[in-house]
Amino acid sequence: MAQTPRDPDPRDPGAGDAPGDERFRDDPYAEGFAEDEPARPAEPARPTEPAAPVEPAAAEPPASRGRVSVGHEPDPDDEYQWHTGLSRPTGAADAVEFVDVHKAFGRNKILRGLNMGLPEGRISMILGPSGTGKSVCIKHMVGLLYPDEGDVLVHGESVPNMRDDELFEMRKKFGVLFQDGALFGSMNLFDNVCFPLRQHTDKGEDEIQEIVNRRLSEVGLHAAGDKFPNELSGGMRKRAGFARALVLDPDIVLFDEPDSGLDPVRTALLCELIQEIHEENGGAYVVITHDIMSARRVAEHISVLWKGRIVESGPAEELFNSDNAFVRQFLSGESQGPLGME
Repeated sequence: MAQTPRDPDPRDPGAGDAPGDERFRDDPYAEGFAEDEPARPAEPARPTEPAAPVEPAAAEPPASRGRVSVGHEPDPDDEYQWHTGLSRPTGAADAVEFVDVHKAFGRNKILRGLNMGLPEGRISMILGPSGTGKSVCIKHMVGLLYPDEGDVLVHGESVPNMRDDELFEMRKKFGVLFQDGALFGSMNLFDNVCFPLRQHTDKGEDEIQEIVNRRLSEVGLHAAGDKFPNELSGGMRKRAGFARALVLDPDIVLFDEPDSGLDPVRTALLCELIQEIHEENGGAYVVITHDIMSARRVAEHISVLWKGRIVESGPAEELFNSDNAFVRQFLSGESQGPLGME
């Protein structure tokens, strides 16, 4: 009987599998690691440790809530030590909400327990270093990607649980401006902007023409309707993509790095345009970027994303005055701080 503890326990699915045990012990992201270790509380070998002082350590202070869902204790070497998960109140309901979302492509984990709310009626910016999952967030919002775990809500409705017809209808709430404008090269500018109206509505050509001309005028392209994308500058293609994103009068407009490839002056002009049209039309605007100057110009709400989770989020003026070392470093563009070249 003295050797019994060394024998595999048939009730324990991982018993006797030494390599597997070591893998899960070393991997802080293994799902259910904290929950799937019933053997630890059952070990009778720990009575010698003082029970009373040890237990309170499990209660983390509010500032460390961003680490709770990983299933490991706070640690100075924890890669999420700067992720407070603090969500500062905005006073508005969320148009889009991510609830503990995980997404991986093979072994590459992109979103790792993302909790994020994007408020209604605001210009929100999702900021973060390259490769942290910002564009992946957009694809989840419109149902081009589904989470491996967790949920994505648009106006309180679960996107992954929608039927196909519900999903197609929900997508009409969105307008999307892609990084390069994503215009059809075989169509002139007018037909490019017409496309969503002809595809998704029963409007007549006279009404379509009126809507498209109004949107082209808003972005300063009324006289360029007969030009083809290869005849337009980068800034003009961005503005054309913006006009197309607006023709269905969407509730939510998504901008995937709208400032990429633009010079500083045209970036500033595009930011002004976003502000002006949002003031006129309202709705939730969500801008994916890593450009801090753009954030200072137009952001009303900021979410800082790093390593697949939110570091902090809230009203822009509060984020720019945050005492979090990572947020402060990223929003000021300093070289010294938690973010390095790795």
